[in-house]
Amino acid sequence: MDRWTLQMGYPVITISKNQSEQLPTHYITVSQEHFLYGQEVRRNNSLQWQVPLTVAVGNASAVCLESLIWINNKTEFHGIGQMGDNTWLLGNINQTGYFRVNYDLQNWKLLIQQLHTKPQVISVGNRAGLIDDAFNLARAGYLPQGVPLQLIGYLPEETSFLPWHAASRALYQLDKLLDRTEEYRLFSDYVLKQVASRYHQMGWPTNGAHPEGNVLQASYQTEELQRELIMLACSFGNKQCHRQAVAYISDWISSNKNRIPPNIRDIVYCTGVSLMDEDVWEFIWMKFHSSNAVSEKKILLEALTCSDNTFLLNRLLNLSLTSDLVPEQDVIDVIIHVGRNPQGRNLAWRYFREKWDVLNLCCFIHPSSSSIFDSDVSNSDAPIGSAG
Repeated sequence: MDRWTLQMGYPVITISKNQSEQLPTHYITVSQEHFLYGQEVRRNNSLQWQVPLTVAVGNASAVCLESLIWINNKTEFHGIGQMGDNTWLLGNINQTGYFRVNYDLQNWKLLIQQLHTKPQVISVGNRAGLIDDAFNLARAGYLPQGVPLQLIGYLPEETSFLPWHAASRALYQLDKLLDRTEEYRLFSDYVLKQVASRYHQMGWPTNGAHPEGNVLQASYQTEELQRELIMLACSFGNKQCHRQAVAYISDWISSNKNRIPPNIRDIVYCTGVSLMDEDVWEFIWMKFHSSNAVSEKKILLEALTCSDNTFLLNRLLNLSLTSDLVPEQDVIDVIIHVGRNPQGRNLAWRYFREKWDVLNLCCFIHPSSSSIFDSDVSNSDAPIGSAG
């Protein structure tokens, strides 16, 4: 276990069908290296692990064979069973190993084809693992970015939470990289295309009567998927999602009764603040003042950072340090969330520099302070089977 407990990081295992004429077709080539995001850093890495690798061989209709192989060296050859041109390989079955798996491009093509035609042949855990590995391998430069984007083309048929969760956390990272580029509209339209049908099918949770239609009573098992789809739809600009969020906020303001389901309040508050006028921002600020629930105050404070109005974002940054209403331990969170807003990124960075001396005195004994201006919305560096 020393290599796992004393060495930093974890490996990427690359599996490819045998290309050598000297070995029979049922052999595969397996290699390992330290998984790192910086290509420059990778050149001199000599770390190795002893890896228990499960490998399955599958085709269009079934997974035919599963084997356990121990990998001890940089590169090894292993017999795996007869493979044809249309048979694909799948490593780390059900994500039980703490490593990433890469394949030759032809195998990725076959796996993508499988997901687009009959995804249920591959288990839910492996579908999530493929998405998570593909996006992170592309981010690290092991794969062209087109591979994961083609891979998620099957998502309109996906009914399980885990693959959607793996896709969404990767898509939010890309969103932060692309939101100021000319190509952003192409990206956001592609994401919405994948989300639309499943989002409309799942609907919204409800607390009884509601001002907008198409709201379904969700069972406990579907709540997380429903929330994930609503967040994706609203974040990437689905018009119906925006109307639903605005309707919830308008109903709250007019009736002074908050009928927004608790598990989607953060999404609805943020969407409403970003789309509606300054009066809504003032309403949320007032509710932040008057709320006594710590968890609700945190959601309301984060929602205030979603505004597209730079004057309001600047005002919030200043209030975070000067108002007694914002707890000292939340000041850094305000800066972080303003910095994640494309309209507030430069504001937050300038404010952070200008107020450095004050912030350094008051606010840095805080778990979030190491992640200022980090665009990640969750810990996506670890393989998905190990990241809650």
